[in-house]
Amino acid sequence: MSVDVREIGEAVARESALLQLVRREIGKVIVGQQAMVERLLVALLCNNHVLIEGVPGLAKTKTVTTLAQAVQASFKRIQFTPDLLPGDLIGTLIFNPKSGEFTTRKGPIFANIILADEINRAPAKVQSALLEAMQEGQVTIGDDSFSLPEPFLVLATQNPIEQEGTYRLPEAQVDRFMLKLKVGYPSREEEQQILRLVAGGCDTPSVAPVMGRDDIVRLRALARSIYLDVKVEDYIVSLVEATRNPAAYGLAIGHLIQYGASPRATIFLALAAKAFALLSGRGYVTPQDVKTIGMDVLRHRVTVTYEAEAEDKTPEDIIRQIFDTVAVP
Repeated sequence: MSVDVREIGEAVARESALLQLVRREIGKVIVGQQAMVERLLVALLCNNHVLIEGVPGLAKTKTVTTLAQAVQASFKRIQFTPDLLPGDLIGTLIFNPKSGEFTTRKGPIFANIILADEINRAPAKVQSALLEAMQEGQVTIGDDSFSLPEPFLVLATQNPIEQEGTYRLPEAQVDRFMLKLKVGYPSREEEQQILRLVAGGCDTPSVAPVMGRDDIVRLRALARSIYLDVKVEDYIVSLVEATRNPAAYGLAIGHLIQYGASPRATIFLALAAKAFALLSGRGYVTPQDVKTIGMDVLRHRVTVTYEAEAEDKTPEDIIRQIFDTVAVP
């Protein structure tokens, strides 16, 4: 086993330069927001999707666009609105009066990276169409199913401060997202740097495509091969189990939790920790990797009770208590 870990470590050492190059290219345009950039790369390595929550103006769209440029992927931004139809997203059948036949016109969903802007503004039918694409990697138009291109990554945003005219995402759909990010304001120094970059009269730096499809496939295989020790596996299972049965871990917070995290959280937490270890240049997962990425995996999978809301307790508060209490191997 030690030989395998050494081989994985050597492979990580070879490939980490490429990942650092991608981060450096994104850093030319995006000031700060390192956590968001890291999580987007984790999702790319895990072949999964991200829900990004933050107020307008925090460079969410710009970051996703820059990522698509750096990894040489096709990109489509879809503005979700209440009048959007499933056909506007996935495509539709067009009748040709000359031939008397229907032809398929594919929608904007057929791209490598999809930015679903303000996803909670779309009605349930549109959200369901996106759900099939996320889960199955295909869409159905008429009687035919069409595979989506690889890689396929949905990065959805929602505005937490303006809820008028929105359609709340069902828990089952939110659970399909591997990560839920909460993007905050930049620091004073970062904001000054943004001011100089954007309003300083200089041209915006260009982003070079430094990673291709074959690189992504290779890095995904490497991420899955990152070594996960049995003790760290047990730690991951304990963290997720503590959201369902906190009393077993000495936590008196059972009255605050309505539903705990599903087994999907266990799988995603392990995969995300492996990808984060790869981004950190290591061929093995540490408990700190699990803690660092754990909040983004679990925050949208723990549903609190009305009693918790009355006490002003959020899922993040509960998850922090779990992280502070469950024994670290």
